[in-house]
Amino acid sequence: MKRKKLARAEPPKYQPVGIVDIGSNSVRLVVYDGPNRAPAPIFNEKIACGLGRGLALTGRLSDDATQRAVKALRRFRLLCEQMGAEKIYAVATAAARDAENGPNFIEMATEALGHRINVLSGKKEAELAARGVLSGIPDADGIVGDLGGGSLELVEVKDGEITDGVTVPLGPLRLMDLSGNSMEKARKIVDDTFADLPILQRQKGRSFYSVGGTWRNLAKLHMAQTNYPLQVLHHYRMTRPAARSLASLVSGLSADTVREIPAIQKTRADTLPYGALVLDRMLKKGKAKDVIVSAFGLREGLIFSKLEKNKRKRDPLIVACIDFARRYARSVEHEYELCDWTDQLFGGPTDKETPEEQRLRYAACFLADIGWRTHPNYRGERSVSLISQASFVGVDHPGRIFLAFTVFFRYEGPLSDSAPQDLMRMVDDDVIARARLISAAQRLAYVMSGAMPGMLPRIGLSMETPKALTLTVPKSLEPLLGERVERAFSELALLAGRAPLTKIVDD
Repeated sequence: MKRKKLARAEPPKYQPVGIVDIGSNSVRLVVYDGPNRAPAPIFNEKIACGLGRGLALTGRLSDDATQRAVKALRRFRLLCEQMGAEKIYAVATAAARDAENGPNFIEMATEALGHRINVLSGKKEAELAARGVLSGIPDADGIVGDLGGGSLELVEVKDGEITDGVTVPLGPLRLMDLSGNSMEKARKIVDDTFADLPILQRQKGRSFYSVGGTWRNLAKLHMAQTNYPLQVLHHYRMTRPAARSLASLVSGLSADTVREIPAIQKTRADTLPYGALVLDRMLKKGKAKDVIVSAFGLREGLIFSKLEKNKRKRDPLIVACIDFARRYARSVEHEYELCDWTDQLFGGPTDKETPEEQRLRYAACFLADIGWRTHPNYRGERSVSLISQASFVGVDHPGRIFLAFTVFFRYEGPLSDSAPQDLMRMVDDDVIARARLISAAQRLAYVMSGAMPGMLPRIGLSMETPKALTLTVPKSLEPLLGERVERAFSELALLAGRAPLTKIVDD
């Protein structure tokens, strides 16, 4: 029997951009879906070459490390060609910058990769790390710290702007070399370096934004210790006492002990105690109020710096949610209308919302239809998983959970009591109440519009009096009203604390 061949679907319209990051500890390739405001990685691979190992003692990159790096870069070159990533930005940081044979290595690396490699100064490295943080956390206010294998970059961020950064030679690989693998000697080196560092004087009472794999692994360990239910590192927050307690503990562990911890990458076992030491001593000196993890750093900062100014000003969360709507919703134009339509609930003097509440409501509207292709019994559950675990940025964990629950209630019903309890415990009751209210408005919108644009702008929703919620329908659309609309409207009015009132008006 002859097999029937499947018709080939059109591939996604990506414009892949590759970032090659040649660091002191690893060489990494990340390919993003395009030069976007909210870039999503479609491929991510690193090779732990250890270019910076031994550099502080010899002044040179070892032959073994350079050979491994060059081999990795040849592989990355073919992968970029395979994925159609014509735009490649390649950078090298502290190890290549500081090594006596760094220029020779860059020459070999350039030939292997087939693209120019920019050796970043410490100042430029710090700037790109800070821009990466701001691209993912636009309202960041504090100090950004990017810990690599050979150096630590520190930059102040506030109101979307950055100050001149500083680079200090406190990367774990360098510390291991300079201290002879003695934690006591390493502590003295760190404390001496931080003793008169001006930027740390501006840290007190503000957030510290941690960048880099070493500190991300510390956050993963803290999540495991506290049974944190949301396994998303971006915008994960630790209080200063909690971060110091954990960092102090880990800095006292041997590499063999760290290697046995399930939450930690085995390749980080040697360097993690030294990275933990740097964090502990910095928090002691700078007195930050908390530590916030940023999944965005140098690589995302590099893409961000290449965008046009008007694109850089766009909200990364809204951009990502619109992209979700384009991929999953029946009509993205309907979701724009849904944003405007729900505005009517929050325009009165007693029903105003903050700018942050408004942007989260808009984000929830763009996500409201992403589960329609899923089996009806699983739409709510699927939406919670998809939204809570999505790779979008520009939102903290409580905000992420608000979005997940709003769409959950949109499918399961605004009065449902079956939402995941572990996630519900992470937010205040008023957040859940607001999610229920907005979901009820969404449900009413969908039963009246059929998820298609053009209908909602003709239907009014208002709180004209303190006691009534009014639904205004033109006479030509009166046949739309029925049991489902009545039920959805009654639920919305109940959650709004008002009586439902329907008005039929002339067209």
